[in-house]
Amino acid sequence: MSKTTADQDGGAPPQTAATAVAEKTPATAMKTSTRSTVLGAMFLMATSAIGPGFITQTTTFTVTMGAAFAFAIALSILIDIALQLNVWRVIGVSGRRAQELGNLVLPGLGWVMAGLLLVGGLVFNVGNVAGAGLGTDAMLGLDPRIGGALSAAVAIGIFLSKRAGMAIDRIVVILGALMILLTTYIAISSNPPVGRALRNVVMPENVNFLAITTLIGGTIGGYIVYAGAHRLLDSGVSGPENIQNITRGSVTGILITGVMRVVLFLAILGVVAGGAKLDPASQAASAFGQAAGQIGVHMFGMILWAASITSVIGASYTTVTFLTSRTKTSRRTSNLLVVAFIVLTTSAFLVVGKAPVTLLVFAGAFNGLLLPVGIGVLLWVAWRRADLLNGYAYPRWLLGIGGVAWLLTLFLAAKSIGPVIELFA
Repeated sequence: MSKTTADQDGGAPPQTAATAVAEKTPATAMKTSTRSTVLGAMFLMATSAIGPGFITQTTTFTVTMGAAFAFAIALSILIDIALQLNVWRVIGVSGRRAQELGNLVLPGLGWVMAGLLLVGGLVFNVGNVAGAGLGTDAMLGLDPRIGGALSAAVAIGIFLSKRAGMAIDRIVVILGALMILLTTYIAISSNPPVGRALRNVVMPENVNFLAITTLIGGTIGGYIVYAGAHRLLDSGVSGPENIQNITRGSVTGILITGVMRVVLFLAILGVVAGGAKLDPASQAASAFGQAAGQIGVHMFGMILWAASITSVIGASYTTVTFLTSRTKTSRRTSNLLVVAFIVLTTSAFLVVGKAPVTLLVFAGAFNGLLLPVGIGVLLWVAWRRADLLNGYAYPRWLLGIGGVAWLLTLFLAAKSIGPVIELFA
């Protein structure tokens, strides 16, 4: 492994008794640093997925589908794991970003991937900033535009700090855990019909292909599937020797997202199953209020803000990694480009004033339609380009389940073209 996260973020840490011991036991220090890096990468992936679009999509489909939505959640998690395992392993073992691999497979293909990802990243990040503004409104009664701008300023401050990488890793872990704990409390308060939801996992009352595609697109579509893997590369964790860390990080990141999706689904389902009428203007906030009163609304504001600010960080960081070189672009230049991306999307939000629910649902479905392109490139590398994997013998069983999951994304994407068009008909 090359530099640790702390080394790359600039500046040596102050000498303490703890660091003195670490210097005497470099292997122990390296393991601790690697664990911290993997934890940050998997939470960056998870919290990038858990944004305002994630909350909007989950709420919308829970209201329209009820307990049957459990099947879509379960199937999407299985597909996500199969795909994420392959994406992280190919990127991690090769030591190259996704677009770099794309250009090596077919000159110019990587830039096409970057362009497609940029479109999705821009749409999602406008929604992320808007979500942060709505979160501060529910939490503090602050005007959404002011709250969105202040939240963007917080994200910009993180990337301008001397140890941006370490700050990102810690912030996404803390806020990710906070979101899950608060949502779990609401889920318990709403008393959902868990038994009925479990039955629908195996015997769905209704199967909605748009819902499945939207969940996959919203969880690992677009920039999200690459966020954690690119973070690992930038932290120096790559190569065949780090297979165990790469695998653990990829699966755990999806499971974290899955846990959040399940508890949010149960929280909304409990309210809907109880016969409550939700405010169409803000169904999720209304559901939290029905479950726990005014404190529930404030908790929703905190969850939405945390989901949004971490998604601003993840979307901005990952999009810029597709537009820069890990070896040729300096850390400072990359961080300044991230800042520019945040300023651009925040300005778009301030001009428009909101991110319509339809746009957020469309962004998830759009990313689901684009997902087969990037996944296909990485599976091709695993299958036909062993020269890019540093001598690593790629497991055929893993390639096989990745191929099956990829074919399923093609099927789901084809089935969803019509509904996606109807969203704007």
